[in-house]
Order: sequence, then structure tokens, then C-alpha cells
Amino acid sequence: MFTIEHDFDATVITLVDEGEANMPLQEDIIIEAFEDCVVLRQVDANTDEQIAITLSIAQLNDLAAALNLPEGSYRIERPGES
Repeated sequence: MFTIEHDFDATVITLVDEGEANMPLQEDIIIEAFEDCVVLRQVDANTDEQIAITLSIAQLNDLAAALNLPEGSYRIERPGES
């Protein structure tokens, strides 16, 4: 399950783990998509503290490409790069 909210400066997506048979549930993940970065937040179940990971848009694009590629090392050419 997930929710989507559009705030003034970000789109906020919350992923709720509904689980699979015989698998433990994970904490919700909150994804905040800004113009220049994406922030992933999740509460650490051991410390009860929120952990944040910030991805640049270039890193996010690399992640999206990596999900569809086989094992290996890659560099994505971006407009204006030689």
C-alpha cells in the first residue's frame, strides 16, 4: 500500500509494508521528491530514530536505470557530457 500527497515544494510518497507470508514487516518508508533531490526516510526499529538518505536527481536516474540492467559497472551519458 502507498499514499501520495502533493505539498507546496515536494511530492510525498509513503510506502506501507503490508507484508508477505512468513516475512516480518518493515517500517514505513517516506519518500520526499523535491526539485533537486529525493529524500528517503525510515525509522530504525533498533534505535527508534529516523534515518534519512538523500539522492541527487542524477543518482535517482542511475538507480532507475540500474533496476533494469544485469550485474556490471555502468556510466550513463547525460546531455552535455562527452
